[in-house]
Amino acid sequence: MELQQMRYVVAVAETGGFTRAAERCHVVQSALSHQVARLEKELGSRLFDRSSRRVRLTAAGAAFLPAARQALEAAERARAEVDGVMGKMRGQLTVGAITTVAAVDLPRELGRFCARYPQVRVGLHVAMSEDLIESVRQGTLDVAFVGLFPGMRPKGVQLKPLALGELVAIVSPEHPLADQEQTDLRRLAGETFIDFPAGSAARRQREAAFEAAGLTTQTPFEVTDVQLLAKLVRAGLGVGMVPQGVAAELSGAHILRVRDAPTREELLVWSAFGPSPAAAAFLSQLGSGSGVLPPADGSSGCPRSPSLSRTM
Repeated sequence: MELQQMRYVVAVAETGGFTRAAERCHVVQSALSHQVARLEKELGSRLFDRSSRRVRLTAAGAAFLPAARQALEAAERARAEVDGVMGKMRGQLTVGAITTVAAVDLPRELGRFCARYPQVRVGLHVAMSEDLIESVRQGTLDVAFVGLFPGMRPKGVQLKPLALGELVAIVSPEHPLADQEQTDLRRLAGETFIDFPAGSAARRQREAAFEAAGLTTQTPFEVTDVQLLAKLVRAGLGVGMVPQGVAAELSGAHILRVRDAPTREELLVWSAFGPSPAAAAFLSQLGSGSGVLPPADGSSGCPRSPSLSRTM
C-alpha cells in the first residue's frame, strides 16, 4: 500500500470521478485508475462502485477513506516536522470558521500568517459549527472557530474558549421597532424570523432562550450566511438575531438589545492528536497577537491566495 494510492482514492472520493481526480493529481486517468485497482486487489475489496454516470464509495471505501486521510496527514506532518527542525515552515494550514466569528479578526490573522510563512499553503472553509468540529476530528481541518451553547465542550478535539456574548436583534429601518433601543423575547416572538438551519448550534442558541420563556417562533427563512440574513432583514422579510460584534458590522439594519437574550460562546478547536507545525504556529500567533491563546505546545505566506469554500 502506497501513499500515492491513498492520494488517488481520496481524490476520487472528493471529486466524484476518476477523470476529475486525475486532473487534480496531474496524472493521466489510466494511470490513476490502475493504481486504485491495484490497491483494491491488495485489500481484497472494491473501494468504488463505478457506473457510466457516477462513482460512489462502497462500504469498504467509506471505511478506508478516513484512515487514508489520516495517513496522508501524518506523512505531511512528518515532512513538516523535519522542515521545522531545519528552520523551514512548509506544509498546509486549513482553517474552518462560522460566518459569525467575532472573537478574532480572522482575515487579519490569516494575512499575518501568510506574510510570515509564505511557504505554507493556507485554506479557509466556512460552515456550521457541527460540521467544522467533525472536520477537525477527521483531520480535514487543522483548526476551527465555532460558536456553541455556553459551557458546551465537544469531544474528540482540543479547545480554547475565546469569548462569551449575547445575541442582539436586527430589524429593517422601516420596522416598528426601529425607533427603539431595546426589546424583549415576548415582543419578538410574534415576528417572522430569518435564521440559520434548524438543528444547527446557531439556531438552537436562539430557540432555547424563547423556549425557556415559554415562547415559540416561526422561521420560514433559513440561511447559512450572515450577510444574506442581513439582506433579508433589510428587505423587511423578517427579523434576525446575531452576536453583537457581528451586528455592528452589518450596515443598513437597526440593532436592538434584548432582555434575557440568548448567549453563545465562541471556541477555537484543533486536533486531539496535537497541532501540526503550521497549526501550532497559527495558534501561537493568536496568543501573541491578540491575547486569546497561550503559546501552543500541543498539550491542552501563501503560494496563492487562501481558498474559500462554503457549505450551503
